[in-house]
Amino acid sequence: MNATLIAVTLALLSAVAYATAAVAQERLAARTGPGGLRRLLAQGAWWSTVGLNSTGALLHVAALKFGPLTLVQPLGALTLVAAVPLGARVAGRSATHGEWRGTALTLIGLGALLPLTVGDGAPDKTLGTVAALAVAAIVLALVALLIQARRGRGLGHAAASGITSGAASALTQTLTVAGLALTWRFAIVGVLVAGLAVGGLLLSQTAYTGGLGAPLAVLTLANPMAAAAIGMALLGERVHGGPAGVALAGLGAVVAARGVVLLTRATHPALTAPPLPEPRTPAEPLLVREPLVVAEPILVAEPILAPDPFLVSAPGR
Repeated sequence: MNATLIAVTLALLSAVAYATAAVAQERLAARTGPGGLRRLLAQGAWWSTVGLNSTGALLHVAALKFGPLTLVQPLGALTLVAAVPLGARVAGRSATHGEWRGTALTLIGLGALLPLTVGDGAPDKTLGTVAALAVAAIVLALVALLIQARRGRGLGHAAASGITSGAASALTQTLTVAGLALTWRFAIVGVLVAGLAVGGLLLSQTAYTGGLGAPLAVLTLANPMAAAAIGMALLGERVHGGPAGVALAGLGAVVAARGVVLLTRATHPALTAPPLPEPRTPAEPLLVREPLVVAEPILVAEPILAPDPFLVSAPGR
């Protein structure tokens, strides 16, 4: 079977796994709210999402074995395409016209990108140890800037998660292409991949506290952009077709981005799980005012005055 077809198939399955995990993560985040990571770790549903993300990651790694970053990473945008109807179904509703329109535009944009990013075969270039450490340092600096932003904090976390995951994918390709030889480079890159993958997962969970549509859209765009930048700058990957191919790829990226924006705006509020009801405060008891009793006045008896003997007239006078 053709290596490109295998890479596309594995990337599509990975997108479905990631989409399912994203919907589950968003609903859990809506119930726990910000700062609820400790509560999430104690729930079985959280570990189910970790399993789904791990499945998506393994499929993604397998796809990178057969295709370049510039081919596999754009297919990650299908995560959003799958998450929107899936989230609508979980919420007990149908996808809206705007959501289907955004899905169509995203697919058209990806369709324009794929023929221009298909390589001649499986990738064969890898990153050295110094280059891998430099990529990790740059990513950590960008993440620190994004998560410290006060405005649009959820979207900042989403962008940080996308960049982190994209860098992890670029480093993962080094592991898959170089093989499983136990060398210092393999150990260092493996540790970097594990750290970036876990960091991306935790950042996405924090981002989903603000909803599913906008954070997932930002994450979906940031991921392939980061991976493609690394692939073109350090791994020699390129867009085929010359200047016309670059222009067509840019147009496809604009159309796909427009579809992502439409999906973000069309996301129904029902995708967010309803917050837990606030505890009812008991009603204050009615105070029955007792009737005012007017005290009866105390009657003081007047003293009996004896007659003055000097004022008594003598008889005969």
